[in-house]
Amino acid sequence: MCFFRRYFLKSIEFVAIFQANQDRIDPKYSINLIHFVGKSRHIIGMNRPGHNTQSRSGLADLVCFSHLRWDFVYQRPQHLMTRFAMQRRVFYIEEPMWTSEPECLEHSVRDSGVVVVVPHLNHGQSDEEISLKVQAFLKGFFKRQNIVSYCLWFYTPMALPWTSELQPLARVYDCMDELSAFKDAHKELKRRERELFRHTDIVFTGGHSLFEAKKRQHHNVYAFPSSIDVRHFASCRTSLPCPSDQHSIPRPRVGFCGVIDERMDYDLLTGIAEARPDWQLIMVGPVVKVDPASLPKQKNIHYLGMKDYKEIPKYIGGWDVAMLPFAKNESTRYISPTKTPEYLAAGLPVVSTSIPDVIRPYGISGLVKIADQPLEIVQAIEEAMLEEREYRLRKVDELLSQTSWSQTWGRMSELLEDIIQERQFQRPRTFAAAAC
Repeated sequence: MCFFRRYFLKSIEFVAIFQANQDRIDPKYSINLIHFVGKSRHIIGMNRPGHNTQSRSGLADLVCFSHLRWDFVYQRPQHLMTRFAMQRRVFYIEEPMWTSEPECLEHSVRDSGVVVVVPHLNHGQSDEEISLKVQAFLKGFFKRQNIVSYCLWFYTPMALPWTSELQPLARVYDCMDELSAFKDAHKELKRRERELFRHTDIVFTGGHSLFEAKKRQHHNVYAFPSSIDVRHFASCRTSLPCPSDQHSIPRPRVGFCGVIDERMDYDLLTGIAEARPDWQLIMVGPVVKVDPASLPKQKNIHYLGMKDYKEIPKYIGGWDVAMLPFAKNESTRYISPTKTPEYLAAGLPVVSTSIPDVIRPYGISGLVKIADQPLEIVQAIEEAMLEEREYRLRKVDELLSQTSWSQTWGRMSELLEDIIQERQFQRPRTFAAAAC
C-alpha cells in the first residue's frame, strides 16, 4: 500500500510538472508525453468537471484556513490549493465576513475545483462567540459534504480555535509571512501561533529568512520560498497587447505589481519620481491598510488598481524595468516577494531594496540590483536599462529552471502523505483549544 501511494503521488507530481513546463519539452517527445498525461489525469481523478462529495483519487480531503480572500490577489495559497485540487477535494475556509443579515455559511466552487467557504456573522461578537459559531457551521458543513478523512492546512493561526473538535489525519502550518508584524495584527496572533506550533505536524515557511526564525519553534520545518509559474510570466517576452489604462502612459516605464500597503517605502517612490520626472512609475495592485489620499501624488506615478492574474503579464510586458520598493521595517523583515521570480521570468531587469530573501539568491547571483536610497535606486535603474538582455535571460532561465509552483506542491504533497502514512493506523489527535 505504501509503495502504491508513493508511486501514485509521483505520477501526480509528474503530471503537474509537465503541465507547468510543456514549453520546455522537445517537440519530438511531446506527443507521447501528452498522451501519457491525458491517461494519468483520467486515472488519478484530475479531470473533475465539478465538485463531488468524495475525492475520486482516494486521497484525504484538504481543509485550508486562510486570512486571505480567495478572490483577492492571486498568490501562494491560490497556486498551491489549485494544484492540490487536481488530486483531492480542497475546502478553502476564509475568515468571517460581517453582515447585518441572518448568519450563514456560504460556499461556492471555483473553476479549479476549490470550494471557497465563507462564514457570514453579525457584528459585535467576542472571539469566543465567533469561534463557537464557526465550529457549529463547520460541523454541519463537514457532515453535508461527507468530509470524513481530511487534513487541516493553516495560513492563519487565528483559525486554530475553530478546529478544536476536528480529528484530522494531519495538520500543516504553511507560514507564508510573519503576520504578527503586519499592520493591525490581532493582539493574540503570537500566542495562537505558539499554540499552533504545539499541535501541527509539519511547518512550511515562505522563505529562508522566515525558516531561520521558525526552525527552533518546531521539530519539522521546511523552507519553501516563493516560486514561479514560468509559462504564465514568460509570455511577457512576446509582444502582448498593452492594456488601455497603460497604453497612453509614455515610456520608459518602471513598474511594481502587488499589494500596496504599509510595506511600501513611499518616501523612496517620491524620491525616484522627483529625481526622474521623465520616468513613469506604474503601480499595479490594490491599496490596503493605507489611506489612498496619503499616497505619493507626483504626476509621473500612476496607480492602476487591482488586476486579474490572467491580465498581469500584459501590464508587466509593457514595462522597461521592474522594481520592489519595499521599506526596511518589521513587516518586510521576513518577506519573500513572489514578484521577484515573476519579474525575472517576464524578462525584465529588476531593482529592489535590500530585502534578505531578494538578496539571496537573486542579488548575489547578479539577477537583481540592490539599492536603498532614492539616488542609488535611480542609478541602479539606469544601469538596468542598459543591461545586455540575452545574457541576462540565459542566467534567469538557468536559475528558474530549478523551481516552479508545481515542484513545490509536489514536494509538499510527498511530505504530507508521509505524515498520513505514519498515522494511518493511529487514532487522529484532538486538542483542547486555549481560551480565546
